[in-house]
Amino acid sequence: MEESKTELRVLIVDDHQLFRDGVKALLLAAPDIEVAGEAATGREAISLAGRLQPDIVLMDLQMPDMDGIQATRQILATYPQINILMVTMFEDDQSVFAAMRAGARGYVLKGARHDEMLRAIRAVGSGEAIFSPSIASRMMDFFASSRATTTETIFPDLTEREREVLSLMTRGQSNTEIADALTISVKTVRNHVSNIFSKLQVADRAQAVLRARDAGLG
Repeated sequence: MEESKTELRVLIVDDHQLFRDGVKALLLAAPDIEVAGEAATGREAISLAGRLQPDIVLMDLQMPDMDGIQATRQILATYPQINILMVTMFEDDQSVFAAMRAGARGYVLKGARHDEMLRAIRAVGSGEAIFSPSIASRMMDFFASSRATTTETIFPDLTEREREVLSLMTRGQSNTEIADALTISVKTVRNHVSNIFSKLQVADRAQAVLRARDAGLG
């Protein structure tokens, strides 16, 4: 009896019977996972999630009557304690971030190995967020690109070097420390600092740092 309390109850949602059967066979072989039920459509998923109260819903992204994003959003609006793990063939940025905004705790590709799928289910069941390696890599690239773009648009008048100097200034580094970090002379750093003051229309270092931090730099 105690053992059943530790099992993760999973609802499988996918419009392809063959895929549901494959996942079901995988889960039935895992001693700590119970298949709570199956759904072939988004609307059926919403109904069964309310009736069965699973710990996790394995949610397909594209289904005929209602896509997985909409179904996820509706399930979590009423049952926020249920964890949603998207299991799909689609790995484009739009699908990934739509799933995240809807509240999914993870995103795994249908081609994932059996051990990856089980690890993802267990991780989401314990409250973690998890993504397939290829998805995680894409997310890191996306956010790295976003940070670079954001930095450039914060102070478009500054050169790339001036932004580097300003970033180091926000960390409390002196002109000498900045010169060492960027392998340039202290005189060159002073010139960059002077240009930064002029372009940001500030009177001193403290004001420049304050403006930079307010803008999200540093």
